Amino acid sequence: MSGAVAYHSGLAAEHAVMRQYGAAGCAALAERWRGAGGEIDLILRDPQNGGVIFVEVKKARDFAAAAARVSGRQIGRIMASAAQFLGTQPNGQDTDARFDVALVNDSGAVEILENAFGQF
Repeated sequence: MSGAVAYHSGLAAEHAVMRQYGAAGCAALAERWRGAGGEIDLILRDPQNGGVIFVEVKKARDFAAAAARVSGRQIGRIMASAAQFLGTQPNGQDTDARFDVALVNDSGAVEILENAFGQF
């Protein structure tokens, strides 16, 4: 996949994921937020508890292939950036937070794994 095609495919996947979270009442706080550890695809406000949801979006031909693209090293980078982002919140590191992985397959279907980092 060429760089431009991959970029637009990733954007489309992120928009599909955002629509699903939006339908559940989540509000976007940031998209493609860059911290010291790297980029976080989506950062959302949880309508249930006011906490923060950090979302890593992975797209592949099927959900299993998308899940296989999440690495331990990447999780560490996302967690470092998330800690930096939480420092901007009124409750700082005491802010309720969770880490989700949103899988998108070639047909555009979305599967969300809540609190996913413990599964990888």
